[in-house]
Amino acid sequence: MEIQDLSQNIKGFCREAGADLVGFAPVERWVTEGIVPDEFRPQSIWEHTRTVIVMGMGMPLPIVESTPSVLHMELYKTVNIKLDGLAYDTTRYLNRLGHGATFFSRDGYNSLKAFRKWPGAPFGHVMAAKYAGLGNIGLSHCLLTPEFGPRVRLVSVFTALALPPDPLMEKDLCIKCEACAKCCPKDALRVRDDCLIGDYNKPACLEMAEELTKSRTYPCGICTKVCPIGQDRKLYKQPGIVKKYLREKEALAADPQDPAYSSWQHLRRYGAREPR
Repeated sequence: MEIQDLSQNIKGFCREAGADLVGFAPVERWVTEGIVPDEFRPQSIWEHTRTVIVMGMGMPLPIVESTPSVLHMELYKTVNIKLDGLAYDTTRYLNRLGHGATFFSRDGYNSLKAFRKWPGAPFGHVMAAKYAGLGNIGLSHCLLTPEFGPRVRLVSVFTALALPPDPLMEKDLCIKCEACAKCCPKDALRVRDDCLIGDYNKPACLEMAEELTKSRTYPCGICTKVCPIGQDRKLYKQPGIVKKYLREKEALAADPQDPAYSSWQHLRRYGAREPR
């Protein structure tokens, strides 16, 4: 089979299996850019890797907007399970075709305690998705995609196949509106004048995750909620929504029953346990 036909077949399989986004990243891009340390690169994890297949699944905006809520937590868990199944099925598909492959799960750590000890994961899907042409990185350090903005979860499959790479996305999607920094409940993002990507206080973000874990309403996801980028904004018809996000904290402090936020508050109020 010609490599171009094989490439299209693999993408077709991934999409039929449930992927909203699929892109191919050649391992050389990690080397060329030199941003990711050696031990976190694909070939350091599996030496035979020639291409990383990155797949994404969108997170429905109305549920993301309810964060922190049990509904958002269940969505997060559901998408994670589906992503791991998708990566496993894609790996098996490649193996059946006679091509070596393995995958890296959507997170790569099993507790916040482990994350606090070793901040990060052995492999970064955000950078992989950038190298696969699915989007680019915004002020918030999240991957921004044309389809979903940052409201997308990712997983990666490593294969020994040298597949035709997808072009990098040259135009920055982030418009530096600063909504993610202004709405962050832990003030974990700082805007930089010399760089699009902001300074990120990872311990502060982790602290928020630990608090929400106690009430079983993790993850936070405020930065993904408030980002105005993404075609999903048009799907859900939300003109001027960022103004609503920016005044949410102040409005609810003044009136927890503010009718403008009643649906989100309803979803947050029920099903969550009180923090210990």
